[in-house]
Amino acid sequence: MPTVAPLDLDGHVVAAHFLGDVPFFATAAGEIRRLDGGEKVTQAHDGLLTCIRDPFSVSLITGGEDGKVMRIAADGSASLVAEAPRRWISVVAGGPQGAVAYGLGKSTAVVLADGTAKEFAEERTVEALAFAPKGLRIAAARYNGVSLHWVATASAPVDLDWKGAHNGVTFSPDGKFLVTQMQENALHGWKLDGKPGEARHMRMTGYPSKVKSLSWSAKGKWLASSGAPAAIVWPFSGKDGPMGKAPLELGTRANIMATCVAFHPVEEVLAIGFIDGMILGVRVGDGKEALLRRPGKGAITAMSWSGNGKLVAFGSDAGDCGIIDISA
Repeated sequence: MPTVAPLDLDGHVVAAHFLGDVPFFATAAGEIRRLDGGEKVTQAHDGLLTCIRDPFSVSLITGGEDGKVMRIAADGSASLVAEAPRRWISVVAGGPQGAVAYGLGKSTAVVLADGTAKEFAEERTVEALAFAPKGLRIAAARYNGVSLHWVATASAPVDLDWKGAHNGVTFSPDGKFLVTQMQENALHGWKLDGKPGEARHMRMTGYPSKVKSLSWSAKGKWLASSGAPAAIVWPFSGKDGPMGKAPLELGTRANIMATCVAFHPVEEVLAIGFIDGMILGVRVGDGKEALLRRPGKGAITAMSWSGNGKLVAFGSDAGDCGIIDISA
């Protein structure tokens, strides 16, 4: 059984991430706590709404009730990226070449590394943002679809339309697919063929509850999702992604919902957090399971692997959080 080191933090833990092998916990009060030779605290916001790990650098990007977008470096230092007074910043994304995007009502704002700011008008409120893995291209999820913008040009956006509310968005690691989480119990995807208007639809339905967590495997062969009494893992290794293929169901538990998923940084091993606080590790190849944490207080809402793949940081909606050492 792996060893679990619990942490006692005041308030709701919004996110748990690693920068290298140092765990960071972001609280709703605006504190960024890291365990780096002891517990250290950075006060980043007056009320924190979102905290993501920038996939393109060793840093976190946060948004708050104070209208600020901040970048948190590995040493805990915080730098201001942008500020929109009297606005709440709840949607952020990190991009190539130091770019940062954030949602401002019905617009997508992008700040480049040199401080240049750009803004793109959207038809509806921006619910989620993601940068493509290559090239400065941003996807903005909204009601009835997604808008794709090339940041460096003035070309018109490519609109990917699908009726309903889209409140999460992610590119596959190779950039060939785009997937959204929907307000209804479903995912929707598009195969991006590089030609405007020729993106092919992918419907991923059948979930008993809303999907709130997605995670790509290291090489992009699999996309894991919450929203069922197991992790639903869709195959993306073929040229048409999951179209016409059934997903895997990993870590199945009778009527206990999976609420958070996180793939190992190298291996095809998935950490699955459940509504009762349990965490399982499951190998994709054969479905072999390992208990990483027994049930505890609250649903698991945040989870992340360390760079070396030996530690898992987690947080629950009841404030439980900690580190699991799977090498123990």
